[in-house]
Amino acid sequence: MPPAFSAEEKARITGILLETGQRLFTSQGLRKTSLEELMAPTGVAKSSFYVFFDSKEALYLELMLRQTGEVKRRVIDDGLLSTTDTREGLRRFLRATLAELSANPLWRRLMTHPEEMQAVARKLDPTRVTVMTDNPVTALSEFVAVRKAEGELIAADPIVIIGVLQCVLLVPMFADRLGEPAVREKVLDLLIDIVTAGLTPAKE
Repeated sequence: MPPAFSAEEKARITGILLETGQRLFTSQGLRKTSLEELMAPTGVAKSSFYVFFDSKEALYLELMLRQTGEVKRRVIDDGLLSTTDTREGLRRFLRATLAELSANPLWRRLMTHPEEMQAVARKLDPTRVTVMTDNPVTALSEFVAVRKAEGELIAADPIVIIGVLQCVLLVPMFADRLGEPAVREKVLDLLIDIVTAGLTPAKE
C-alpha cells in the first residue's frame, strides 16, 4: 500500500506534481510523459502518484482548471463582454482566444493535439466544471443564448453557433499551410470578420 502522507507532505508533493506536469505536458505531451518522470522530483515512489491524482489526465485537467479564472478574464471579460455590440464582442472573443492559445502552452498543446484533448475530456467531471463561476465555456454559452433570444444572432441552434466559433479556433492547427506569418494574420483577420458578420444579422 502507498505510504500515508501528512497534510504538509501532500501539499508539497502536489505542488511539485503540478509544476512538473506543466513542464512535461507542454514540452513532450501527455502520452510521452511517464509516471516515473512526474514523480522523480518528489523523491517518492511512482506508485504513490495515485494518492494525489487518479491519472495523468486528471493532473492535466487540474492544471487547466486552475487557469480558468485568468483565461475567462482575458477572453470573456476583456474580450466578449467588453462591448455591447454583439458582432464586435464575438470578434474580440475570437482574437483574444487565439492570442491565449498562442501564449498559453498548456491550452495550446490540447488545441494542436486533439487526441490529448479527447483523453483529458474523458476524465472531465461535468458537475465540477458547470459549477465553476469562472468557466469561460459556460460564459460563452450564456452569451450566445441571451443574444440569440434578443435577435442579435442568426436563427441557428446555439450549439451550432458555438461550433462555428470553435472552427475558427482550430485554424492555428494548420497555420503552416496558410503561407508566411504576415499572410496568416491577414487570413485569420478576414476569416474572423466573415464568420462574425455571418453570425450576426445585418443592421438596417
